[in-house]
Amino acid sequence: MSPADTGASTVVGAARSLSAPSDSRMAPGGPGYRRMSLALFLAGVATFALLYSTQALLPLISGEFGVAASEASWTVAAATGGLALFVLPMSALSERFGRRTVMTASLVVAVTVGMLVPFAPSLGALVVLRALQGAALAGLPASATAYLAEEVRPKALVTAIGLFVAGNSVGGMSGRVITGWVAQEWGWRIAVGVVGVIAVACALAFRLLLPAPKHFTPGSLRPRVLARTVRDHLADPLLRRLYAIGALFMTVFGGVYTVIGYRLTEEPFGLPQGIVGSIFLVYLVGTVSASTAGRLVGRLGRRGALYLAGGTTATGLFLSLAASLPLVLLGLVLITAGFFAGHAVASSAVSKTATTGRAQASALYQSSYYIGSSVGSTLGATAFHAAGWTGTVGVGVLAVLGVVTITVLGSRAARVAARREPVGAH
Repeated sequence: MSPADTGASTVVGAARSLSAPSDSRMAPGGPGYRRMSLALFLAGVATFALLYSTQALLPLISGEFGVAASEASWTVAAATGGLALFVLPMSALSERFGRRTVMTASLVVAVTVGMLVPFAPSLGALVVLRALQGAALAGLPASATAYLAEEVRPKALVTAIGLFVAGNSVGGMSGRVITGWVAQEWGWRIAVGVVGVIAVACALAFRLLLPAPKHFTPGSLRPRVLARTVRDHLADPLLRRLYAIGALFMTVFGGVYTVIGYRLTEEPFGLPQGIVGSIFLVYLVGTVSASTAGRLVGRLGRRGALYLAGGTTATGLFLSLAASLPLVLLGLVLITAGFFAGHAVASSAVSKTATTGRAQASALYQSSYYIGSSVGSTLGATAFHAAGWTGTVGVGVLAVLGVVTITVLGSRAARVAARREPVGAH
């Protein structure tokens, strides 16, 4: 019985030997670790700021082009869908040309497209540009986690990935807050232009700070090799569960944050655009929960951490149904904390489980994750159009139930596998 079938890490033995004093990989307090952490934090900021730059602006985009929430939501779904489609091919390029090279090229193309977005003449053109931007950003997520798996010692991996995810949360927050206030004064086009300028600064700092890789070994670009690697990953029950969990968590998050702007600008709240943008300050909670995911797993185990993340998210969804603004805000805090914790736990588990083809393993997770975002954005907006906020919450609750069900099934499979394991096999 393989470690993946039992839910155990496949790199336990390797971790013990590689974390020895002779290990030249980076660790907290060691050479290059701070530079690496800051560089990937800034890459995460740029990625999420660009990827979701239109999300807080959807009511204004609806107003300018005369479309409903379900149509305007495609400016978000197209970006995340483009990323989901291209993350696997980009991960293959990173196996051949290097993680740092692919991440740098992705940021350069993404910020270039970002400077064109404010000039989109129609909703269709805007959706196309956003899809291109998402496709360009696809080189970052999987390459970043593969870079960390290769360059950081195993015991520090969850923390390092948590910091990268924390950068995602800061980027998502700052992009939405900035666009909210800028759009209130100068419109949504100027707002997304400002996000583009911020992303340019992050991209430059990333390239200057990120240490050159020391443990990267170039792989093959042959389609047959790539297909075999992908097939092997998809055959792993643990990886399949982690991919589904990432998609379901992101379905909740994508739906909630695509629609929340419409809810808060309508009655009984009637908030102005700047205040609605400031609501995204709750992303700071995600920064904390993602960066502490390692400690959470240490105390509760991976499955325990996922149960806690799912329960926290569900509680937030139910609280957000209230007609009281403080309760809605508390609900958003819990949804955000639960989502980022669950995402950090699942994504780090993928990196630990895959001992070969790490970029492809991470790419499959990211693809599932952003498919979940696209599905959540579309379903959440459609449900809101049909049944109001209650419909959006219903979509989120079903997704959380999916997370819990998959985790329970994984626990049962692990117990069955443990009973079948021959005595003395370890």
